Amino acid sequence: MAVTSPRRVPAPVRHSAGLLDLALALVTVVGVVTGIMAAEVPGSPWDGAILLALFLGALVLVRRRWPMTVLLLSIAAIFAYRLSSDFEGGWIWPASVAYFSAACTPRVRWVALAGVAQLAYAAVDFRWVLDKNVSRYVIHIAGETLLLALLVGAGLVCAAVARWRGHLRESESRAQAAEERLRTAREVHDIVAHTLAVVGVQLNVAADALDDDPAEAAAALRVAKDVRNRAMTDLASLVGVLRDSPGATAPQPGLASLGALVADARAAGLEVDLVELGDPSAVPSAPAVTAYRVVQEALTNALKHSGAAKVKVTLGCGPRRVTVEVADDGRGCGEIVERHGLTGMRERVSALGGVLALESAPGGFSVRAEIPVAGSAA
Repeated sequence: MAVTSPRRVPAPVRHSAGLLDLALALVTVVGVVTGIMAAEVPGSPWDGAILLALFLGALVLVRRRWPMTVLLLSIAAIFAYRLSSDFEGGWIWPASVAYFSAACTPRVRWVALAGVAQLAYAAVDFRWVLDKNVSRYVIHIAGETLLLALLVGAGLVCAAVARWRGHLRESESRAQAAEERLRTAREVHDIVAHTLAVVGVQLNVAADALDDDPAEAAAALRVAKDVRNRAMTDLASLVGVLRDSPGATAPQPGLASLGALVADARAAGLEVDLVELGDPSAVPSAPAVTAYRVVQEALTNALKHSGAAKVKVTLGCGPRRVTVEVADDGRGCGEIVERHGLTGMRERVSALGGVLALESAPGGFSVRAEIPVAGSAA
């Protein structure tokens, strides 16, 4: 079973995150020192204010790795400074970055509990102001409470956005994987269906001619072998895609391979007339592969279902679109039922913004596809 390695954060993102943490650390240092000096705490700032600011700023630099540890150490440092000084400027705001960072984690309940405990202690510690100025006490505690709520709320929003982005990336990854599986399924169907149709016809020819004309039987078997070998090459290319080793994959067949496709159909007994208008070599890879698969599926259906004797393949290569038309003289059908082959054909054409038209009549069955060329005007 394959082991999925952890998703590495791109270097530019890591660099930006480091610069942001450094900026927040500087803001914390400057903000704490400025706040303490504005509170006119007696004594020199070097008695504890600058040391507290530097310690809190250093903790910010490791907030992404240990958010809860950073928060608890920040709270402890603030307690230690408050107990050893006359600072009365607040308990929550010096640890604002630590609270926000911890609130972004799944342990947000513990963050809120730590904040409430710190506020409760602050309310008790600041109770002496009640006798002198009740409004100051209420404003101080209410402001600290509001700040704590804002920090925790911002952390919750940030965590929710991060989860949403993660779900979005996962959804995009699943959609890409589903599209790749669908593309591979279409490729496998086209390769196997065409191979079985041609090889089946050749085996019938070989079985009928084995006694009367061994040379004809041998020629039919050689054609079947060649078709089988090409199919194995195409399947090996698809297996390389599934194994995530694109370097080992062979190029997908394009318009240059139409000759071999027509030769297979002729060898199987169909009279195929190939008309090419324009320059097939100028068609980009994606529409070229799609046009090839449309012709392949149409010829396969003519061999397997329509009972046709003649098929005309018309390929028009223009600067804006590639037009493919395959018409046979088979018996047609009353109602067109799209199964794997026709559905896959339509999906291929629609994926490039093209249009597929199917028409059935007593005189035969026709397929017409118009495939835009990338970069051309509609």
